[in-house]
Amino acid sequence: MQVTINELEFYLLDHYGDHGIDQSLFMKLVEEIGEVAEVLNKKAGRKSSDDEDLKSELANELADVIHYTIAIAALNDIDMNETILQKDKTASIRYHHRTNLENYIKEMRNK
Repeated sequence: MQVTINELEFYLLDHYGDHGIDQSLFMKLVEEIGEVAEVLNKKAGRKSSDDEDLKSELANELADVIHYTIAIAALNDIDMNETILQKDKTASIRYHHRTNLENYIKEMRNK
C-alpha cells in the first residue's frame, strides 16, 4: 500500500487535531532526530552496536521523523505536498538541476 503526503496529513490532523500541541510534537521530533543520529553513529562505527538490525532501526526512526514533521504541518494548515514541490522547483533553479521533482514525477508516470 502507498500513502500520499496529503493522506498522512489528514490522518494526523484527525489523530492530533483535538489535543495536538505543535510545541510538544516538535519536542518529539527533536527526540526522534536524535535517535536517527544515534543509529547513523552506530552504522558509521562511531558508537558500539550489538546485533541490532540498524537498517530496520533507521527506517523506524525516519518514519517517526516524518510522522511528527507532517503532524506539525497538519496542525498548522500547511500543505506539505505543495510546499515540497515548490521548494524543489526553487532549489532546482538555484542549483541548476536537470529537472525538478514535479517534472520528474510526470515523466515517471508517463512511462
